[in-house]
Amino acid sequence: MRYIKTYRSSAIAVSAILLCMFLFSTCISNDKTGIVTSSTKYNAYAGSASCATCHKKIYETHINTAHFHTSEKASEKTVKGSFEPGQNSFTYSSGGTVKMEKRNDTLYQVGYLSSGIEKIRQHFDIITGSGTKGQTYLTWVGPNLYQLPVSYFTTANYWCNSPGLPNKVVFYRPITSRCLECHATYAERTSAENTEPEQFNKEHMILGVDCEKCHGPAAKHVEFQTQNPTETTGKFIINPANFSRQQSLDLCALCHGGRMKKTKPSFEFTSGNNLSDFFLIDTTSKDADNIDVHGNQYALLAASKCFINSKTMTCITCHNTHENEQGKVELFSQRCINCHNDSHKEAGLCKMTASLGNEINKNCTKCHMPQLPSKAIAVLLQAKDTVTPATMHTHRIKNYPEETKKVLAYLAGKPISQNEKVLSAKSKNK
Repeated sequence: MRYIKTYRSSAIAVSAILLCMFLFSTCISNDKTGIVTSSTKYNAYAGSASCATCHKKIYETHINTAHFHTSEKASEKTVKGSFEPGQNSFTYSSGGTVKMEKRNDTLYQVGYLSSGIEKIRQHFDIITGSGTKGQTYLTWVGPNLYQLPVSYFTTANYWCNSPGLPNKVVFYRPITSRCLECHATYAERTSAENTEPEQFNKEHMILGVDCEKCHGPAAKHVEFQTQNPTETTGKFIINPANFSRQQSLDLCALCHGGRMKKTKPSFEFTSGNNLSDFFLIDTTSKDADNIDVHGNQYALLAASKCFINSKTMTCITCHNTHENEQGKVELFSQRCINCHNDSHKEAGLCKMTASLGNEINKNCTKCHMPQLPSKAIAVLLQAKDTVTPATMHTHRIKNYPEETKKVLAYLAGKPISQNEKVLSAKSKNK
């Protein structure tokens, strides 16, 4: 549910007590309730739509990105799975069925016993996941958010058991503020620290990873620029283009840095901060060969020779977060060629270029960042006893000989075994 705020200027009296509390801690604590929440408040945000006035082109491209759609309000338009009879159910081998149904104007997941008797139902409220790999769904129960039992798996174009859930009907898996920190721009927690399940103010939630996730809360910026339209230098806003290398990496690692234990409340970290001031960093990332392709892309990149040999390479060296670039293989390959060319021979040239020409440079990722199965994102499909993993490009940039053989076989139009002979002959000639 996306709530777009308009900035309302008003005089706010700050009491001496609150000022002392702020100086004592970066979090605001309530001794009576035990609530500890982020010091950044909902009214500090302006909403991404307010950016469109001055940044129309960037706004219009960004709203089509996977980041922007990584969470949004559930509706018939945004939920990808089918609600048509015969295509709207998931039956568990352990017994029980969940059906996706529309009743009046509301979408539900309805749990049925093996006898066909309805046992439980909950409405679709929030989608998480852009749909590139899949979607999972959240439901409100009072101030609590829970994951629904059935998700959508894009590769199969069908419903599946939600990742991480057992092979049975489970409706009430709690959603935490840390979950939302990566799938939303802001969520206000209202429950006391360490209270489970956590409670949220559904009216104070900004879904999707939008402009203010990277540029910081923008209410003061919008107010100032509106009142000073001739001022060309942005005030009260963060420009990641001015970040140090580590600041830029930390911003992406907030959600692409693996399992981290937070040391401060969720949403306390702001673009430009040091990640280590807010989290205990994932130390398992040292073993790069065992890092899953999903979740810790930062560690995979950091283990790559490209990254190690560069003083400037960050995530945005290859990714333009303002645009939807998914599937644009040649575009990403060109960014590889920007370094791996005759002008930068120290970066190394593709050894296949001489024999196969520039055709090989149209899909660098196929050989050096292939799609690999994820252990973290694996789902149980209908009538299957084993899980099916999602595949995604690894960010460990290196040579993958088996993948190279497949590419050569495709380009040459020959069986892989024949290409192995070709490669062997070329190696001997060298």
